[in-house]
Amino acid sequence: MQRDKVLSLIGLAMKAGKCASGEYMTESETKSGKAHLVIVAADASENTKKKFRDMCKFYQVPICFYGDKDTLGHAMGKEFRASLAILDEGFAAGIQKELKNRESIA
Repeated sequence: MQRDKVLSLIGLAMKAGKCASGEYMTESETKSGKAHLVIVAADASENTKKKFRDMCKFYQVPICFYGDKDTLGHAMGKEFRASLAILDEGFAAGIQKELKNRESIA
């Protein structure tokens, strides 16, 4: 089984202290301008998805919908997580690059 590079990068960002998780922390980091990428679980509620989609559009932060709450939480060494913010430009760029590679393959 191949390791998921996106989840690995999320885990590394978490260990480096460059990741904020949970709805409140993700929202505050996005509004403060520190977030370089917001990731929302694909199985999050429609209200949560809309809230982050609108907020990211307003604050001009890239957003992606990836995995499920359990998978995202596990990648960070925590329980369920519906949303997280990547606070480092390098990690954000790496995750976006990997997601673009998958789109071109699919």
